[in-house]
Amino acid sequence: MQPSYTSNFAMTLDIAHYIHAQGQLIEQQLEHLVSLHHGYHQKLFESARYALLGGGKRLRPILALATTHILQGDCHLALTPACTLELIHTYSLIHDDLPCMDNDDFRRGKLTVHRQFSEGHAVLTGDYLLTYAFEVLANHPQLHPIKKTQLIGTLAKRSGGDGMIGGQVMDLAFEGKQVTLEQLKMLHRNKTGALIVAAVEFGGIISDANPNQMNHLRQFGEAIGLAFQIVDDILDVTEAQAKHGKAIASDVINRKTTYASLLGVEQAQSYAQNLYQQAILALKQIPYDTSLLVWLADFILKRKY
Repeated sequence: MQPSYTSNFAMTLDIAHYIHAQGQLIEQQLEHLVSLHHGYHQKLFESARYALLGGGKRLRPILALATTHILQGDCHLALTPACTLELIHTYSLIHDDLPCMDNDDFRRGKLTVHRQFSEGHAVLTGDYLLTYAFEVLANHPQLHPIKKTQLIGTLAKRSGGDGMIGGQVMDLAFEGKQVTLEQLKMLHRNKTGALIVAAVEFGGIISDANPNQMNHLRQFGEAIGLAFQIVDDILDVTEAQAKHGKAIASDVINRKTTYASLLGVEQAQSYAQNLYQQAILALKQIPYDTSLLVWLADFILKRKY
């Protein structure tokens, strides 16, 4: 039976501890996966580690590990696959910050890769992280070949033309134009939501979830992915200096429609709350104790940066 969920101080401490502990595990594994190389291509690995380590919420790998946990799967086995989600996510941020995209100068409290190194290095660093993610999955020594195929297929689909990259193309196409709510939802189901869906799918694959359970996990991921983006848009208005290191977010500068600009902050908050309820309803259909994912969903909704 699902818990009747209300936020409280003890839960906040528990989920904060969980996120911190899992974040440390993920950071250590990323440090191991992307070690410093010496030689003519040393700067590639320097820039990759600069972008990848020491920052970020690690939401996607944490969701993958949490999903594995609630389905009673092997969290140790899930750690490296979960980290490939962060490799893909970081590559997308590097490219998103480029002058030909959002032209951002700061990311995670420091200079973006193209400012710290060069535009060429930023492009190649993103390319490296993208391709390396699939190499890591393909070479995983403990994963069954069927699981490897499923994970690789999922990551390719969710990060490709019908997923994150497709969403980025929509983002460029809609820049400076009047965008409807349905168009905005379609954009962010892909650009932001696709990798979040992939995260819960990864947990389902590792844990041998059945098709019905996978369907409810996807529903959860889709709802919480959109809620995450709405909260992100709201924070771009209310916390731009803390979030980006500048008073006005690049989406405002680039005249991009956001949930906050389209609906207003108050209505956007209400919409995010509605999506949260949809996400929790999907979890109630899964015959496990899904409290951990409920708490993470609550954290996503109430985060401050």
